Amino acid sequence: MHILLLTAYFPPDVGSASHLFYELGKALVERGHDVAVVTGFPGYHAQGDLLQYQRKLWLNETIDGMEVARMTVPQLFRDTAVGRGFWQFNCAGSLFFRGLSLSKPDVVLIYSPPLPLGLSGWVFKKLHKVPFVLNVQDLVPQSLVDLGILRSQAVINFFESLECFIYHRADHITVHSKGNKVHVLSRGIKAEDVTIIPNWVDTDLIRPGERLNSFRREHNLGDRFIVSFAGVLGYSQDLDIVLESAAMLLEYKDILFLVVGDGVEKERLQRKAEERRLANVRFLPMQPRDRYPAVLQASDISLATLHKEVETPVVPSKILSIMASGRPVVAAMSLNGDAPRLIDDAGCGYCAQAEHANQLSDAILKLYRDPSLCQKLGANGRRYAVNRLSLQVCAERYEALFQRVTERQKETGDGLS
Repeated sequence: MHILLLTAYFPPDVGSASHLFYELGKALVERGHDVAVVTGFPGYHAQGDLLQYQRKLWLNETIDGMEVARMTVPQLFRDTAVGRGFWQFNCAGSLFFRGLSLSKPDVVLIYSPPLPLGLSGWVFKKLHKVPFVLNVQDLVPQSLVDLGILRSQAVINFFESLECFIYHRADHITVHSKGNKVHVLSRGIKAEDVTIIPNWVDTDLIRPGERLNSFRREHNLGDRFIVSFAGVLGYSQDLDIVLESAAMLLEYKDILFLVVGDGVEKERLQRKAEERRLANVRFLPMQPRDRYPAVLQASDISLATLHKEVETPVVPSKILSIMASGRPVVAAMSLNGDAPRLIDDAGCGYCAQAEHANQLSDAILKLYRDPSLCQKLGANGRRYAVNRLSLQVCAERYEALFQRVTERQKETGDGLS
């Protein structure tokens, strides 16, 4: 089968958005499929040798058996809300035209956000008479409304109309949690047209390992009890609760809070930690992907935090990585979402209410005082990840879904709507 992946983010970009489709595409290649990727040039915390991408409008390359076609996406005032909106539509147009240069696929899989990429899938469907599957990660515009980024009712109405338009024209929609499925169904989509396929984790890459490892030695961490947060330091992630918890636990000299990553909130958080003289907090830069497993393995427990305003159902990908590494998860977020249910189902850690630093501190202390409990919860998470969230399990489910969608399209004709 010839599969086209359409995504705004792809390695050497760093983050879950880029690596989800990279990992899926690589797994599908290994299962015997031809996989092409249409994406932009690196820009999202990209790492590595980036010289080959400079001053080019487009570029073709091969990454792990995937044909990757890149296209420059015009950016104007990207740091403003209006600029980001224009970028989303520019992305849809640029990647669509880049995709026209490739051979006709059997099926198209699109990563949303940006939501307007769904328009590209719809036009592909009209021109090539091929089905497209929309993988909904963030619920746009609801997630932006929750964070206060979108406030204009006219703009909200526009994006809600666009959301419904795209959902109704996709041949199938995949979501990563039950809560996201409920949201999609509320837009008038039939239940049989929505499939829950959880976000996956490469359990071969991220696995339990030696606690006193090279990462600890490199950063002189010794045998301290490491409480880590590793990932993007953005607006959604509530790192203030981590600093508050660190302040509450200052008397425990062998507990160290390790914040590993970069993002728009990092400078502010560093200033706050310095002002409060939090000697038990250390910041490190974003690590290369191949070092990320060592960060988790060097940790005793790992954190996943979200602001209370993030009410849309979301399961941060870092939770899956923590589970795969065999370390306990300690989260702080709305208890009404899908992530707390996952942690409870897997028996892999604890979840505090968002912005309740005392609850987060209590959970950390409980694990600090009971190493055997740490081991038990970590083992539970690893087992759950291997059996239900592994890359191979999810790739097999996508393969079967693509087969169903393409067969249905052949049976019913082009099925255009």
